[in-house]
Amino acid sequence: MVEPLQGSKVYEALKDEKKIILACNPRITIGVAKGVFRAAKDLDAALIMELARSECNHKVGYTGLTPSTFSQNLLKANEEVGHDVWVLHADHIQIKEGTPEELTEIKELISQQIESGYTSFAIDASYLFDFDGKTVEEELAPNLKATIEIANFIKEKLQGKEFGLEVEVGEIGRKDTGGMILTKPEEAVTYIKTLKEAGISPNLIAIANGSTHGNIFDENGNPVLQTSIDIEQTKAVAQALRENGFGVRIAQHGITGTPLEIIKDKFPHGDILKGNVATLFQNIVYDALKKHHPDLWQEAYDWVMENKPIEGKKPEEIFGKNVKYATKIFFDRIYSMSEECEKEIEEKAYQAASDHIKAFNGEGSASIVREKLK
Repeated sequence: MVEPLQGSKVYEALKDEKKIILACNPRITIGVAKGVFRAAKDLDAALIMELARSECNHKVGYTGLTPSTFSQNLLKANEEVGHDVWVLHADHIQIKEGTPEELTEIKELISQQIESGYTSFAIDASYLFDFDGKTVEEELAPNLKATIEIANFIKEKLQGKEFGLEVEVGEIGRKDTGGMILTKPEEAVTYIKTLKEAGISPNLIAIANGSTHGNIFDENGNPVLQTSIDIEQTKAVAQALRENGFGVRIAQHGITGTPLEIIKDKFPHGDILKGNVATLFQNIVYDALKKHHPDLWQEAYDWVMENKPIEGKKPEEIFGKNVKYATKIFFDRIYSMSEECEKEIEEKAYQAASDHIKAFNGEGSASIVREKLK
């Protein structure tokens, strides 16, 4: 059994390379995880496997997975493959209110994640923002307070053991009347500087740079590609962080649907160190279910239409945006799919992961990590 590596060691080993690590979210692990592990091993690529709080929280998670079952599924999927350079990451530990009750629940979740072998954590307190603040420091104060508390909790639970840490500033998708608000370089610098002064040293920072999570549709309900990521703003934030010598790189969220040519030719490899791909792999699963288990797919479709409607939207958009919530409802039947269906998912996940690793220039990154860990 190949255990995950400490996230901080992988991020540190690659932070000055012109490479992006594929961060795969296999929210339906069957088939997907094995295909992705195979692709990473064949291409000698470092890999991150992750699940968000909203997906694996035992109280509200919509995948039917817990930190323990997710970890066990990944270890089982990797048993045959034996890929040795990978990180088990708790993505989007999202803090929306910052109340003592919410923070207590989050600490319970993190305790479960640590017990399950997670080696990296993303604290997302970006919803906490003081719109009445007179300075950047005042605006970010609620985010910083919650992030510092949770980061210190992780440090205490791990008793000095290293771990990877991702933080977030500028809620992805936050909009005002003028459109999407992008994270400014001064915000990122102030944020990281304050965290470091408090004894918290992140490896990665997620920013608002125009990306959108999930499947994307135009105003007419037609699926469209993701071309909204502001590359120049991303470079500006990365440059400001480099100039201050923080050693922090960017985690790019919401990559599903981004043309591979943009990733390969436009993404600032190295400034972006972690590239999140999630919904793409979910789409692969549901496409395979539609082909091999049409009755199950139709029931999931009908459930979404009845329970997760979006007023004024076409069925394709409603299903594309909300089918994730059907996974927990039909969990047992999905995880009992035929071998033929699972094999198709594995092969398509293998191809999708391979394509992204190549576009990320991730080939050979595992060897770099191994060498630096000697």
